[in-house]
Amino acid sequence: MNETRTAARTGPVGPVDAEGFRAAMSCFPAGVVLVTTREEDGTPRGFTASSFCSASLAPPLVSVCQGTGAQSYGAFQECARFAVSVLRSGQRELASRFATRGADKFGGGGLVPLEGPGLLVAADALVTLECAVHARHLAGDHVILVGEVRGVGQGEGEPLVH
Repeated sequence: MNETRTAARTGPVGPVDAEGFRAAMSCFPAGVVLVTTREEDGTPRGFTASSFCSASLAPPLVSVCQGTGAQSYGAFQECARFAVSVLRSGQRELASRFATRGADKFGGGGLVPLEGPGLLVAADALVTLECAVHARHLAGDHVILVGEVRGVGQGEGEPLVH
């Protein structure tokens, strides 16, 4: 078979800076999730992420990346459990609230408690996962949080895409 290959026309490859790297990565669509936990005193903490994926089927593992400068970073370094809410297309405001530094993330509604551990999740999320921390890995200015999925809930709709 005779195959002709053509290089993608993306322009010259050059040095990497933070702005250029961010712009390049924004070309790849990704789902949007909320990740929540509670501090020892019960205070809820959470963040929005698009760096989320399944990592293993046996055991069922997921991974999500969190910036080391995030306000909730300490809580996620200490927690034993966390929840992931895969957001639906109509939940952009909730995603924005959890992505905004200094915002009252838990005061604007749109969240419900999971039975059992009391973690908060997005109401009407496309998917809800209850996770036990399996591992944490430092990767540059982020930590990769790996969770073993202990419970799954699934709704209906289309995913919110970043």
